[in-house]
Amino acid sequence: MKIPFVDLHAQYLSIKTEIDTAIAGVIAESSFIRGHQVDQFEQEFAAVVGVKNCVSCANGTDALYIAMRGLGVKPDDEIITTAHSWISTSETITQAGGKVVFCDTDVETFTIDPERIEAAITPRTVGIIPVHLYGQPAAMDPIMAIAAKHKLWVIEDCAQAHLAEFKGRQVGTWGNAATFSFYPGKNLGAMGDAGCLVTGDDQLAAWCAMYARHGGKGDHQIEGINSRLDGLQAAILSVKLPHLRKWTEERRRVAALYDSALADIPQVRTPQVAEGRTHVYHLYVIRCDRRDELKSHLASHGVPTVLNYPKALPFYPAYDYLGHKPGDFPHAFANQSRILSLPIYPEMSEEQIDYVAQKIRNFYSTTE
Repeated sequence: MKIPFVDLHAQYLSIKTEIDTAIAGVIAESSFIRGHQVDQFEQEFAAVVGVKNCVSCANGTDALYIAMRGLGVKPDDEIITTAHSWISTSETITQAGGKVVFCDTDVETFTIDPERIEAAITPRTVGIIPVHLYGQPAAMDPIMAIAAKHKLWVIEDCAQAHLAEFKGRQVGTWGNAATFSFYPGKNLGAMGDAGCLVTGDDQLAAWCAMYARHGGKGDHQIEGINSRLDGLQAAILSVKLPHLRKWTEERRRVAALYDSALADIPQVRTPQVAEGRTHVYHLYVIRCDRRDELKSHLASHGVPTVLNYPKALPFYPAYDYLGHKPGDFPHAFANQSRILSLPIYPEMSEEQIDYVAQKIRNFYSTTE
């Protein structure tokens, strides 16, 4: 059996007529940049998240950068973020003019550890960017309490966590702003790059929209950037959005089947969902012994896996200048050599899940 890591074609086939009709409509109107499709998607997505404003842009990385510019980041402002994430979270802090301050993670959830945030705060700290990694929300209650105590802003990085909830409240509604990615493989994915930021702050939303569109089309109030969602991607996202809740439930179905199938393998630790959190399983990440050997074994049996992410951010060459040691981030460092992302997508069958689990079981039973 050969199993894809993500099967985007299967998703397309399930809604082919809707997608093809939407694309044809954009082509017929030549509505390729901005246009009513973009306005429609912004309104629809804001309603689904439960916020007043959605500002679409070219990708989720731009969304982080634009949000920080909108919040007035100045040179040498310190911004605290997780040691375990994709580099978009930290590189945009630097690009916006700030200084990256990494914080260790909770060992079980991979999300930023609130107990370690306060120790990282200095007089130069202006904000916190928690990441809802792999689809599990960070612990937003204590994070927001720390932010309020120290008068810091919060940007939620929701790139992997569409519809996830913390204590019944959706991610994207806690901080001053939140950012989403619609990269094709995301739980809500376009057919190209796309992203947005959401916020309840009308003034912030207006500034970010202006900044993302050259500082105001036809009346340039400021020097901005060019970061726009195109009409084709907006139309595709509008078609997919009504299916998102069903797809999310299917991801949870797949995760539950994995949990059960892997429960009797002592060398494997399945994803742990903390109390009060609703996981949407953008990725299904196990921790395992002899990770690299298992990865090769699975590949030889038609099961692709991915390392999300092979190093914690402080240990990449890009951050050598910070001079961090493994002991600075013990949880992130310990997890980086054990994590392995298994195939997961809404259309995945029970037979496929059982096959992956059996190959994992076979590996440990025949090699130990």
